[in-house]
Amino acid sequence: MEAFYAGTLGVMVASGVYLLLRARVFPVVMGLTLISYAVNLFIFSMGRLGTDTVAVVGSSETMGDPLPQALVLTAIVIGFAMTAFTLVLALRSMGEVGTDHVDGQEPRA
Repeated sequence: MEAFYAGTLGVMVASGVYLLLRARVFPVVMGLTLISYAVNLFIFSMGRLGTDTVAVVGSSETMGDPLPQALVLTAIVIGFAMTAFTLVLALRSMGEVGTDHVDGQEPRA
């Protein structure tokens, strides 16, 4: 199961890097979002979460580690805010420059 999880994270990061290397604004934003999701899943997996552990302290002998859960929750909120901010910047840039190319110029054919 760990190999499948690691492979899935690798595919997500590789897809995010591919999208980052595109020359348009929207794929770059999607690539950043995909990489942030992969990092969140990586941090979440480092908590060694199990099916037999509970999150409530005192309910069982073993309990889940709350730190990765808190880190991922914070990262989700910050990632959402940064994605919204990046999209607003992209829309403003597209309105002022007239193109969604990251350099502000259309490539010559």
